[in-house]
Amino acid sequence: MSTPQPPAPPSAGAPGGPSGAIVAALTASGGSESAGFLNDIIANLWPNISIVGRDMTKSIVEPMFASMLPSPLNSLHFVKIDLGKVPIKLGNVDTHKMASGAIKMDLDIDWDGECDIELDGKMIPKIGIEAIKLHGRMSMLLGPVINQIPLVGAAQVAFINPPYIKLKYTDVAAVANIGFIDRSINNVIQSILAGMMVLPNRFLVKLDAKNDWFSTFQSPLGILKVTAESASNLGAAKESKGFLGKLVHDEVDCFADVTLGAEKWRTKTINNNRHPEWNETHDYLLSDHDQVVTVEVVDDDHAGDDAIGKASVTVKELLMSGDSHEVSLKLDDKPTDGKVRIRGHFMALVADPASLSSQEEGTHGVVSVLIASAFNISGKREELKPSIKVVWGDSNFRTGIKADAPGSDVQNPSFDVAYNIPLSNKVTVRGAAPVRLILMDAEKERGSVDIPLDKVLNAPGMAVAEDYKLADGTVIRAAVVIRGTKSAH
Repeated sequence: MSTPQPPAPPSAGAPGGPSGAIVAALTASGGSESAGFLNDIIANLWPNISIVGRDMTKSIVEPMFASMLPSPLNSLHFVKIDLGKVPIKLGNVDTHKMASGAIKMDLDIDWDGECDIELDGKMIPKIGIEAIKLHGRMSMLLGPVINQIPLVGAAQVAFINPPYIKLKYTDVAAVANIGFIDRSINNVIQSILAGMMVLPNRFLVKLDAKNDWFSTFQSPLGILKVTAESASNLGAAKESKGFLGKLVHDEVDCFADVTLGAEKWRTKTINNNRHPEWNETHDYLLSDHDQVVTVEVVDDDHAGDDAIGKASVTVKELLMSGDSHEVSLKLDDKPTDGKVRIRGHFMALVADPASLSSQEEGTHGVVSVLIASAFNISGKREELKPSIKVVWGDSNFRTGIKADAPGSDVQNPSFDVAYNIPLSNKVTVRGAAPVRLILMDAEKERGSVDIPLDKVLNAPGMAVAEDYKLADGTVIRAAVVIRGTKSAH
């Protein structure tokens, strides 16, 4: 059985700037290339891709309408899905090899598709979609590399940052509140994409039926500490009427929403100040140096928050600057006088128990729990609904629920998922409660097993991967990996 290997430790660099290892990682590139032959393949496969896309949209998106949209939009369902004849275009391909041995291929995805999609629901008119615009940068990890056909065990596909999506509706004048409907549908689509294939989440495609999940898993690159330092020139003084009718001049009360991937964090609010200084830090799990840190400055108003401006910077740009980074704010894609200053600091993940003893505030390690598969689940195939629940302290995760279907084995299901649990200075790993794995059948617990963290800490590479046998004979194949942090500056 393959055990996940620790990443190589970073080399030392000049004080105050990124280390040599970080600079090498940030500048690693095979150079951009055209994707001509890939686009030819996609063009020929587009009729088949359209059918797969139609079926996935129906099976994944439609149930989310029911759970995520308000009434009556939650009754929306697809009457027709035709993705048209215009294929997705790929471009700006950049390929290089990672330290793990996997091949990383980054590429732009653009789709200006003419489609024919109809949605219907209760108490609302039919909604037609005639065009979809999509743009994003995608990362494809090909690995592990193996010495037999197909040479690569699996492909993991993800958008590095949330993609741009715009839907064009038919008969807009005939549909009331089309703006609200558009935002609601777009939010559902973005939420689904974020959960499935926006970093740190990756969509796994097995290319080798015997592929080993423990060799395929890509751990986070490390911890990115983002400090929202300050902002300047935030809007103008507001004028509002008090309850006595007196004109009141009011400065903005600002906070910042800082987003990386699917995680958003909010600073405190600084009242009556167009030049606020927050100097607050939040830690994010970093999956790719091309991920974008987005800062949105907002006026905290009891009558409704007002956007002041938004700015973005890639992690690569932030770390290469070696110091605080000032970015201009835009509002509705138009420049403003406002600016925001942020700082980034990278912490590498290392397999060293001593690195977990830091008493500094923030994240000082990660516990990764990998659930590969289960075997020998007893019961009638058509009735089984197996999943695995992971419980450790306040953390509680659950894999997708499997069901009997053609081409799958519900008694021996593959899950191939990983959960990363950040460790703060307030959490002591040694002597802590074990990680508990619970086999679920629908909502019924079938059995459980505990994995002691002390065993993981004392194992080579601080990683344990085993087949865990439950009392009823079921086997859960899982791994637990612990990593501490070390400053890469």
